[in-house]
Amino acid sequence: MKIERRTASLTEFRVVTEGDNRRLVGHAAVFDKLSEDLGGWRERIAKGAFAGVLGDDVRALWNHDPNHLLARTAAGTLRLSEDDAGLAMDLDPPDTTTGRDLLVLVDRGDVREMSFGFQVGDDEWITEGDQTTRVITRVARLWDVSPVTYPAYPDTDIAAHQYRAYMERVGKNPPPLPHEHRCSGCGGTLATANDLRRLHVALLDR
Repeated sequence: MKIERRTASLTEFRVVTEGDNRRLVGHAAVFDKLSEDLGGWRERIAKGAFAGVLGDDVRALWNHDPNHLLARTAAGTLRLSEDDAGLAMDLDPPDTTTGRDLLVLVDRGDVREMSFGFQVGDDEWITEGDQTTRVITRVARLWDVSPVTYPAYPDTDIAAHQYRAYMERVGKNPPPLPHEHRCSGCGGTLATANDLRRLHVALLDR
């Protein structure tokens, strides 16, 4: 089972204070907004794509780390819904070091992005001029939503293979898979997107 991940830059990710209660409110995904170039195609999420997964047992994690659980829909501490903008998120951070730190970081504007893990149920590919777009019309499973320090490289392996198949069907020559890069820090072998992310983090830690 392959989980795809995408990162959304949040224009509205804020701390809401009501008495002694502090919540994090924002959108984990937005509708009808084109992604960056993912290797020859772009992507957008259609309105209603999350309608069938709002009842899933979804976790909110800090930086996708299951050791830093922030909230969970099954516990009622994470609430997800669809509105006109996208997948709305409302969570109650725990009274832990991670939860308290995250509130401060969001309040200061240091953390502004959210990544979400999902499986696609239905999608369609559209080509208009030179632009090919993958439209996700139904999400089959939503696994987690995660505030992140660094936007992760998108895990696009599944979509990349679908893109190549689509381009072949319409009689166009697809480019090499976007995750196939030579990585000097990986022994000169073909590097996956996760290899590049690990190398990027290692360089930052030097």
